[in-house]
Amino acid sequence: MDGAFLVLRAVVGLLVAGHGAQKVFGWFGGHGMAGFRGWLHSMGFRPPVLWSWLGALAEFGGGVLLTLGLFSPLGSIAIASSMLTAIARAHWPKVWSTENGFELPLTYLVVALTVAATGPGAYSLDAMLGTALPTAVAVALGIAALVGWAIGMVISTPRPAQQQRSA
Repeated sequence: MDGAFLVLRAVVGLLVAGHGAQKVFGWFGGHGMAGFRGWLHSMGFRPPVLWSWLGALAEFGGGVLLTLGLFSPLGSIAIASSMLTAIARAHWPKVWSTENGFELPLTYLVVALTVAATGPGAYSLDAMLGTALPTAVAVALGIAALVGWAIGMVISTPRPAQQQRSA
């Protein structure tokens, strides 16, 4: 079972980190921070500089932490926040990725939440170094991240009057 968790963490973690690297560094055909910031701005995220860095670093850093199984469940929380945002603001209500739907972000979200709930397994840096966060701290951070995400979605969403002015 621990070997399977290692493979799951490595595959999903590296893919999410790569997705973040497209945004942070412009690697793997990505548009870098300027492109990501512009895209978020066009979607109504305010302030786009803050949201672009938060989103890109959540994906890149969260993917690296998930891959390594380090400081669990911080990587899972970061990935979950980013995927919830992607689902709510970029992909909803379409399901399939062929239609720019939420199929892939939902898959990443479910894997991140599963690893957060079960731990990274024996083949992880947390197991080797004893660095996993205590359950109470992890739950508190997860709740804080969810509340922060909800508040962020509300305050970064343009109001109808703002949408008319920017048109």
